[in-house]
Amino acid sequence: MATLIAPANHSPHEDAEALRKAVKGWGANEKAIIAILGHRNAHQRQQIRRVYDELYQEDLIKRLESELSGHFERAVYRWMLEPTDRDALLANIAIRHIKTDYNVIVEFACVSSPEELLVLRRAYHHRHKRSMEEDVAASTTGPLRELLVGLVSSFRYDGNEINASLAEAEANILHDALRDKTEKREEVIRILSTRSKTQLIATFNRYKDLHGTSITKKWLEEASDEYHKALNSAISCIDDHKKYFEKLLHNAIFKKVGEDEDALTRVVVTRAERDLKDIKDLYYKRNSVSIEHDVSNELSGDYKKFILTLLGKEN
Repeated sequence: MATLIAPANHSPHEDAEALRKAVKGWGANEKAIIAILGHRNAHQRQQIRRVYDELYQEDLIKRLESELSGHFERAVYRWMLEPTDRDALLANIAIRHIKTDYNVIVEFACVSSPEELLVLRRAYHHRHKRSMEEDVAASTTGPLRELLVGLVSSFRYDGNEINASLAEAEANILHDALRDKTEKREEVIRILSTRSKTQLIATFNRYKDLHGTSITKKWLEEASDEYHKALNSAISCIDDHKKYFEKLLHNAIFKKVGEDEDALTRVVVTRAERDLKDIKDLYYKRNSVSIEHDVSNELSGDYKKFILTLLGKEN
């Protein structure tokens, strides 16, 4: 379920006029910007942007960029982009910082449906005039390149059929790969990049039945290099992406190693209209405290207010 609280009906003209007042003159009215944009869905935001341009011959996003700053500006910018264009931007930023941000590519490849990934690849091509696969390959080397290119190039079967004998056979292949980290690499990448998510989850469940531990826990223990860390992220995203995002949010809020506000912004703006409510519930279950509580304590200023608004908390 989504956390975004948006009205069923709104006036794009009234919103555009109110936003013009909020950004006109000396200093922006951040409270007004949050009150409007933090409560509009993707379609409504694009309507506002279009009307604003018609009324004032100015791109609202560029105006907001010039008036806002810091994490708040980046969050609003990402929120205002059309979702597939935003994802293409986020993917490109991650590729340019692939040594630290390869997990973003893993997320898009493993959480998206086959059709969503195809749309993202098309949007990336349109925005950057290159293919996503081309840029991933040019920015990585060795086993990590093989894995990431395989994942972003994938077009999985999206049905619910399960082959039980195949699940057992490939659970054993994954198990053997932990003991021999080079000989089975191609097989591991083939399995993770071609099998349907339903089939892979059956394989992961069979792994636990056969070997007495979850595959995510075992791979995490073996994640000693970037390739194995990316493998662990891919398996985690496929196995339970909500659990993956919950952990990512917690690490980002408390600035654990490798996570920061950009990760927090990415998860909130990309999931607020999808399943952020479920991720919030899981956060509370796993941490015995609400994510709103932790955000309120750890973040500050207009960025905090905007994130809380997208989380569904009225300010």
